[in-house]
Amino acid sequence: MALAEKLIVSVADYLQGELVSEIKHEYINGEVYAMSGAKRSHNIISMNLSGLVFAHLRATPCRVFNSDMKVRVQTAQDDCFFYPDLHVTCSATDTAEHYNSQPKLIIEVLSDATERYDRAEKFHRYRKLPSLEEYVLIAQDTQRVECYSRDEQWDLRLYREGEQVLLQSIGLELAVAEIYEGVL
Repeated sequence: MALAEKLIVSVADYLQGELVSEIKHEYINGEVYAMSGAKRSHNIISMNLSGLVFAHLRATPCRVFNSDMKVRVQTAQDDCFFYPDLHVTCSATDTAEHYNSQPKLIIEVLSDATERYDRAEKFHRYRKLPSLEEYVLIAQDTQRVECYSRDEQWDLRLYREGEQVLLQSIGLELAVAEIYEGVL
């Protein structure tokens, strides 16, 4: 039995394909991976955060994007496109039509299917973005928010039920309860 050849897709073909695809795909160095759907709690958390961050950033040069906008990580080793649950860019030059490449903040809501990937491979690639100041991981089945902030190295702040979360990169403080409002 012959081994199947790996299909390598160009960036241009990937971007064109995403415009007509009914499902989203992430792109990692020429390989394309279909994304799975989300649970109700995942969507509620994402929408809560979108509203809170959007309201906080009004009248600033920063813009918040939901999971319909891609983030591109392009380095000498990698050329990848991801769909984070939420991200913020404040750069006046981050104006590509279908993706951002200079996010200041990236937030991922964890699921059983993606938690390991979000914590490891994806974070490894996101850290290569010079603009990225903060990476936030939010559990959906328990009230837990992990904020990784870039200083000399990546430092972790962990927040739980009843606490106030500080999104340092955008100067927003909010209650853990606000993030999980409406989640049973």
